[in-house]
Amino acid sequence: MSVTYLKAGKPAADRAEEDAQVAGAVAATLKDIETRGDVAVRELANKFDRYDRETYRLTDAEIEEIIAQVTPQEMADLKFAQAQVRNFAQAQRDSMLDIEVETLPGVILGHKNIPVQSVGCYVPGGKFPMVASAHMSVATASVAGVPRIIACTPPFNGVPNPAVIAAMHLGGAHEIYVLGGIQAVGAMALGTETIDPVHLLVGPGNAYVAEAKRQLFGRVGIDLFAGPTETMIIADETAADAELCATDLLGQAEHGYNSPCVLLTNSEKLARATMAEVERILTILPTADTARKSWEDYGEVIVCDTYDEMLTVADDIASEHVQVMTDRDDWFLEHMTCYGALFLGPRTNVANGDKVIGTNHTLPTKKAGRYTGGLWVGKFLKTHSYQRVLTDEAATMVGEYGSRLCMLEGFVGHAEQCNIRVRRYGGINVPYGEGAPYREKAE
Repeated sequence: MSVTYLKAGKPAADRAEEDAQVAGAVAATLKDIETRGDVAVRELANKFDRYDRETYRLTDAEIEEIIAQVTPQEMADLKFAQAQVRNFAQAQRDSMLDIEVETLPGVILGHKNIPVQSVGCYVPGGKFPMVASAHMSVATASVAGVPRIIACTPPFNGVPNPAVIAAMHLGGAHEIYVLGGIQAVGAMALGTETIDPVHLLVGPGNAYVAEAKRQLFGRVGIDLFAGPTETMIIADETAADAELCATDLLGQAEHGYNSPCVLLTNSEKLARATMAEVERILTILPTADTARKSWEDYGEVIVCDTYDEMLTVADDIASEHVQVMTDRDDWFLEHMTCYGALFLGPRTNVANGDKVIGTNHTLPTKKAGRYTGGLWVGKFLKTHSYQRVLTDEAATMVGEYGSRLCMLEGFVGHAEQCNIRVRRYGGINVPYGEGAPYREKAE
């Protein structure tokens, strides 16, 4: 196997040290929020959001006033994007069926898909107001039927961002707060004097927001463990050129200073041309300061000999976004197993996936694509099973097996749960604390 790194990113050890520093700061902040509630949240909002008010929840009148600042064209665009997200989420929801089956005569088993009862949706807004994140979280939760949806977003340039507030409102948020960072995530999960805690946290965020969600997991549910945006391009010379590859790499590198972006190819010519094209575009890209830092520290260019090697490397990296531009895109779709989302063919791109096409853009990072997919309508639903035994014969037959299997494990009290029913419904005298006797069953 021949895998050559023409460019490599920071060593994993350097990234681990950064993560540890963030974890310590987050732990202390969450403890402060839990201890002092609204007072701590207000101090943090003043310090980091530079935004102070009596309550961070917007009133209906304030929401209407803020949304009025959105132009008709912007509102039309928001509604179009949200319709695509809702349509796909509804199709996914329709695929999730409640079931009830009779697995044995008189034995009924089933499951129901029940919405999570309260969700906190975080919509980032530091350097960029992430309008689309409101569609992905709030609107998708609404399709799932969540009865209480609250949404938090930081102020943008000192005030609520009209497009974000509009997207939250259109999506179906029941409560909207102008609150960012750890203070928003902590308040939604832990609760304060004025904010009731939620059962589930969803939405992307910076390293501190992601770490806060990780530390809060268990007390509340979360959508997934998320880190900085990642992108990978799998390309060959038949379907992509240097300009296309470089544009798509830098389009995601501009997210932040630590956004990994990887080119994986079987063409050294394409690899070197793309590296040169990246340098050219960085001289004209308005967000070059951010994109260059990501590219220099976390950009990688990997050349393989074969498509099979490319597949192995891609699954090992398990990138959040994977664009495939080759002469065998369907082959990668069939064989790839570890990723956040696939974007197939040169006409497809991550930006459309992020903003408008309809699939959800909250996706696993840091190799989490090995064990989970991204946010979708099913994340807002809990699948609960139930069982019902209808006949004396079924209660007796299942109880006999259950009794003996409980005794096999040493659980006498468990066995008696089975035995009492064998006695009552089957008329079989099982001695207390013993397993039910084996009986030949009629064929």
